[in-house]
Parts: sequence; structure tokens; C-alpha cells
Amino acid sequence: MSTSPHDALALDEQLLADALREAAARCGRLSDEQLRALRRRRRTVVRAAGGVLAAAGTLWLAAPAWRGAGAPTPAVWSRTLATRAGERGTLTLTDGSTVRLNGATRVRVTYRAGERRAELLGGQAFFDVRHDSARPFTVVAGRTSARVLGTAFDLDLTRRHVALSVYHGAVGFDPAGARGVVVRAGYRSSIAAGAASAPARFNANLPDWRAGWVDTDGMRLDDLVEVLDRAGANVAAPREPLASTRVFGRFRTDRPRALLCAIGAGFGFAVVERDGELVLEQH
Repeated sequence: MSTSPHDALALDEQLLADALREAAARCGRLSDEQLRALRRRRRTVVRAAGGVLAAAGTLWLAAPAWRGAGAPTPAVWSRTLATRAGERGTLTLTDGSTVRLNGATRVRVTYRAGERRAELLGGQAFFDVRHDSARPFTVVAGRTSARVLGTAFDLDLTRRHVALSVYHGAVGFDPAGARGVVVRAGYRSSIAAGAASAPARFNANLPDWRAGWVDTDGMRLDDLVEVLDRAGANVAAPREPLASTRVFGRFRTDRPRALLCAIGAGFGFAVVERDGELVLEQH
């Protein structure tokens, strides 16, 4: 569903009002000058990024940064952001870190003294984390965890594995109860069945899901279907033996039917539509 710039501004004002009420409850009312400054700043952000707001539903969750001088910091600050299929969202945190959510994704972020923690509850997210040696940033996805100080990386949680791609810095990538790996910039790894794969090179300069691309690199066909569904396609989960078919190549995700038809021509399946859903049928 598209959003006009006027609607985006109204949404932003409502978010600001909600955040101000929360800030007032915690640390008292802001001064009139502080309020005016915040509104000017947020209107500037909305006008500069109006297209992004309309297309992706960007949210700025920075209320804790609005405390007055000397105001106490709450013991725990937590927020959850979720997107639907075909939507994207951006969570901007108080320390300047950002989390970009793909479609059909849910992330919970919790800040407390000495710790920054995010939980990828489903889907795919790109984390750009500001360095803070006093508060490491840990991301938990399924039964895996990634621990960083300051870096940029992507995590993809599917039914069978968690995939990590590192764009800047380095990430400790650990399965639960087992030894993990350190993944550095330009490398990626995945954890499946409790074990981490050896990091492998990838080209971090090529566009990824944030620009509407997917690099399958041997991805299972049912995992590719999950990726397309996040982008707004409605594809039935394929059955075996199609489900485990490995797909190689880089593809656009904005024309799912054409993409699946092209793949089907090589792997012997057809794409048919039933009740608004795309179904893969083996010849």
C-alpha cells in the first residue's frame, strides 16, 4: 500500500507524539524550544526521504535520545519492528546504528547497561552497527548468535539455516553449543544443523536484496521461493524433488513469475496460477 508525502508526514507526527509522551513519562516534559527543534528536524527527514517512507515505511525510533541533560537512563529500552511481505522498514537506534528489514521480517532490539542486543525473529535484516567497546552488539537468530563491536552485515533466517554476509568489519558467528567462525568483510557463512560453514568470498559491491537482487549461489529452490515471497510474491512452497533443487545465479526479484518460468525451463517445471497463488508443477 503506497503512502503519500502528506500521509507520511502525518504518520511521522503521530510517531513523534507517541515518542514525546513516552519521554515525558520517563523524564519530564521537554522545553518548547526542544519540541520545535525536534519537529523541524523530523519534517526535514520526512521531506528528504519522502519516497523512501512511501515505498518502505521507514520508522525512526529514537525517543530515548530526547532526554534532558542529567536525566536518568532507563534500565532497559526495547522495541520490536515487523514488516509484511512486500514491505521494508528501517529502525534507527539511539546510538546511530541502523537495522534495515526485508519483507516478512521481525526484529526485536533491546538496550541495557553494557549490552546492545537484537533478535531476528524471522526474515532478513541488514545491520549497520556503530562501534561502542563498552557495549558490544549481539544479534540472535534462531539458535545462532553474531557478536560485533562496529560493522555492517546481513543476516538471513530461513527454515533450514541462518546465512551471514559481512560488508564491513568482522563478526563472530556462533551456533548454539558449538564452535563458530569469525567472518570478515567480503566473506559469508551459514549455520545449518548446528554447524558453521567455512567463510567463502562474495562480492560485497554488487547490489543485494536492498536493491531488488538475489544471489542464489546454490540456494535451494524452496529457499528462493521464500526470498521471493518476502518481496511480495505469493508462491506455494514447492514439493520434493523440486524443493531441494539447487539454483545458481544472480536474479532480479521484482518479476517473480518470469524468473521462476526461466528457471523452470531449465529444471523441467511449469509455473501456473491458482487462486492468486503461483504453483510450481513438475513436467
